[in-house]
Amino acid sequence: MKELTKKQKIRRIAESAVMLALATVLSELAVVKLPYGGSVTLFSQVPMIALSYRYGVKWGAFSGMAMGIVQMLFGLNNFSYVSGVVAYLILIFADYVIAFGCLGFGGMFRGKIENPGCALALGGAVVSVIRFVCHFISGVTIWGDYSGGAMSAVWYSVTYNASYMLPELIVTLVGCGVIGSMIDLSSPELRVRKAVKKEN
Repeated sequence: MKELTKKQKIRRIAESAVMLALATVLSELAVVKLPYGGSVTLFSQVPMIALSYRYGVKWGAFSGMAMGIVQMLFGLNNFSYVSGVVAYLILIFADYVIAFGCLGFGGMFRGKIENPGCALALGGAVVSVIRFVCHFISGVTIWGDYSGGAMSAVWYSVTYNASYMLPELIVTLVGCGVIGSMIDLSSPELRVRKAVKKEN
């Protein structure tokens, strides 16, 4: 792999910081917020997925984990609902670090699927499912008691997490499809694709 120039490194770090900030702001603009965590947001997963597509899954995973840490800082009050080292570790990793770190794999289909919009959308779908699995594990292991005994911990976790992750998946698919089709993320300089430029 070719060594990055200083200018390229600065650009990558700057873009990553902007994308992280954008993802954080979009995550706060929730369309729906659930009482025990989880929300349907305005395309908050898309910036990290686009960053992964642009700079690769390794860089994307690192950036996604950074987003997870930021999300954890915003959700520190969640730690007051659980107790014990194991529960804290599950909360940290399953609900934050791994759950958002997986967004960094959203660019996995770059170069494998010709249509960039489809490649980005499929990557977004895969990482949304992985994120759901992370939250499902957390729901079964540390949040199951919140079902109030009305249903099993497994079913409670499936229904609760699907109630926001399914709409989030749909929103992500739309956002990734549009961004991938309109913006050339593989270009050193971000630019609108020629096919969608308006005729002069």
